[in-house]
Amino acid sequence: MLCTTTSTTSPLNSFGSPWPDLNDGLFYSDAVSTTSDSGLTLIHFYSSKYKNSAPLQGWLQRIHNGQITIDGEVVKEPKAILRDGMELVYHRLRWREPDAPYLLQVLYEDDDMIAVNKPAGLQVLPGGLFQQRTVLMQLQWRASKGSPSLETHGSHPVPVHRLGRGTSGILLCAKTKVAKTSLAAFFAEGTSLIGDSSNTNMEQSKRRKISKIYRALVNGILKQDKIIIKQPIGTARYPGVAKGLYVASASGKPALSKVEVLERDSQLNQTLVQVEIESGRPHQIRIHLSFIGHPLLGDPLYDVGGQPMCFDSEHEDESFAEDGGYERPAKPVPGDCGYYLHAHQLVLSHPTTNEVIKITASLPPILRTQAETEELM
Repeated sequence: MLCTTTSTTSPLNSFGSPWPDLNDGLFYSDAVSTTSDSGLTLIHFYSSKYKNSAPLQGWLQRIHNGQITIDGEVVKEPKAILRDGMELVYHRLRWREPDAPYLLQVLYEDDDMIAVNKPAGLQVLPGGLFQQRTVLMQLQWRASKGSPSLETHGSHPVPVHRLGRGTSGILLCAKTKVAKTSLAAFFAEGTSLIGDSSNTNMEQSKRRKISKIYRALVNGILKQDKIIIKQPIGTARYPGVAKGLYVASASGKPALSKVEVLERDSQLNQTLVQVEIESGRPHQIRIHLSFIGHPLLGDPLYDVGGQPMCFDSEHEDESFAEDGGYERPAKPVPGDCGYYLHAHQLVLSHPTTNEVIKITASLPPILRTQAETEELM
């Protein structure tokens, strides 16, 4: 393995297009199959198969609005009987997505990959109310405009991992299929090693091909200078989160975070920490730091113990919004922002050359130590 290290500490350039007022809407297609769907009514099909999208009354509204077609014809009769081979299409109407930043800084780029500095408040991939206002869409728009590097190689960059919408910092994206496969494997390997008790920490570190270091600001004063957190992470039912909310769970999957105190502020009762994660569970840092009694400052969701502040998992809200879907949950959800977490450094083996690449995203002022602030001034 080549041992050259490339360090990038300042953005090469920025890109991004302002969001249109309304997105393009969405079309969802289904084919009726003999075994499970033939003979069902239209309303039964949608309200049972896609109950996480809208309650029964919401699906009735969508049908009455003419948003569903059968074999290309609009059908407004909820009790229409489905037959084998029918093609169904649901049209989700255009809507204004919540406000989100759109500018991205390029931290590193070559023929195989691009690393951008994602601002807090911008979602990585489509989901929920954010279908267009995402990092993925800005990457696609950039490619379509003929960025020289992208146009030459005919690439379509895609993120190979995720950052929470409220998290800022380094997001790594692949520009070729080969790079995407390799980088995705690097992230997966790092997570799988955590569950392998046959390896020592030193052996694991040698085998890992990617390392991620974050900055975070937490509530309270951490007494220990260094802490290793090995709390497993699983899911639990939670209103507004269809696939379940990730929480600290004894029956969950292995996760490992290494926390180092950088600065304590007893007057404000908060601690600035550096966190290296050796696994990639969703919301891992938020869950782990709250698990040890120090939730991220401003985190609207996770509380002490790695659990949500409000946990009424049995309640189901059947009210629906203007488009027929569920109203936005009254309780906090994972995408809510307000906390301070930044993907600061990333070190990896290049997917095609094996060169060691180090990428750094500049720190938000609130996540700098006093010494770092004075040095910049």
